[in-house]
Amino acid sequence: MRKLPEVEEARSIMTQGMEWGVWKWLTEKKRVRLAADRATDALNAAEMRVKETWSEELKQAYDALVDQEFSTSKRKGKNGELKGINPGLLDLARHVKQADDEAETCRLDAEDTFDEAERRMSTDMAREGARKALQTYDLHEKAIRRAEAAARPK
Repeated sequence: MRKLPEVEEARSIMTQGMEWGVWKWLTEKKRVRLAADRATDALNAAEMRVKETWSEELKQAYDALVDQEFSTSKRKGKNGELKGINPGLLDLARHVKQADDEAETCRLDAEDTFDEAERRMSTDMAREGARKALQTYDLHEKAIRRAEAAARPK
């Protein structure tokens, strides 16, 4: 995966933010939010481009896992696996989905931390939000690399 300028900009701002005081956070919060949103959008677009290169079978396996989360009535086989889907592809899709889920959970946690920091006007919480945002970018890039690996024929 190549470096994305939007993510590098957000990384720079978040890293700088680890040193900011309360007034700097207050004056820069809009810029921080815009940079974080641009980075997330760029990572999401990169992820979608990679997943578009997947085989139809892998896309179906991934979609089945996503659908399974929202439906308790999916038909399953004896071992609890989804019927009609190649178990190897399902394992591959599950590996990618776990990385996707981990990155999304971290992103939501970072946003919640920033929101709470703003409500409390807490510099420490804003710094924690920046740390979590940096971790989110790492996790999202890791998930994209897993998706890229899944796209390569074995």
